[in-house]
Amino acid sequence: MEVSQVVKQRKSIRGFLPNPVEDEVLSSLLEKAARAPSGGNVQPWRVYVINGARMNDFKTHIEDFALGEPEYPIYPPKLQEPYRTNRYELGEEMYALLGIPREDKAARLANMSKNYGFFGAPAAFFCFVDRNMGSAQWSDLGMFLQTFMLLAEETGLGTCAQEAWAMHQEAVAAFVKSPENEMIFCGMAIGYPDWEQPVNSLVSKRMPLDQWCTWA
Repeated sequence: MEVSQVVKQRKSIRGFLPNPVEDEVLSSLLEKAARAPSGGNVQPWRVYVINGARMNDFKTHIEDFALGEPEYPIYPPKLQEPYRTNRYELGEEMYALLGIPREDKAARLANMSKNYGFFGAPAAFFCFVDRNMGSAQWSDLGMFLQTFMLLAEETGLGTCAQEAWAMHQEAVAAFVKSPENEMIFCGMAIGYPDWEQPVNSLVSKRMPLDQWCTWA
């Protein structure tokens, strides 16, 4: 599969089959993803994998924890245009596919809570970073995660990067036993896509090139 095809094909999967993902497959993907660019070769990502029976253990574990405030702002407090519209339109398109109207707040909240079950994915990991790292190293995390997602796509797996897990820092840290100097950046749901679920037909739009690229 060509790189351009993998990039075009990749999407956030929010519905998975129960088919297991072997540890060996995850290990191979992570090792390859670690070739992602990293300024100064710092390699700031710290990854904690949950798979197999440990997934059920984790889901039981988080039932004892309430959502908290994220340690970093997932979105700016006042998201300006065109960014606000981009985010709003994606949400509306997703809920339309799910048949959930805007006024049904309870149903929307219930759907949002599926984040914390990894949308039914049988495998996942959490990406942490040392609290001393700066924005340059956080950009390294994005490159590592994108590389992993493209490699997973090539393998036939679906993924969903989930910053929503930043609101469950306490529960996740307690389960994976991460050291205090590390903070969570995001989770990553991993599994085989269930294409029967309408939400997986969602294709997010991208702005035209001339709206964000200037030839200087």
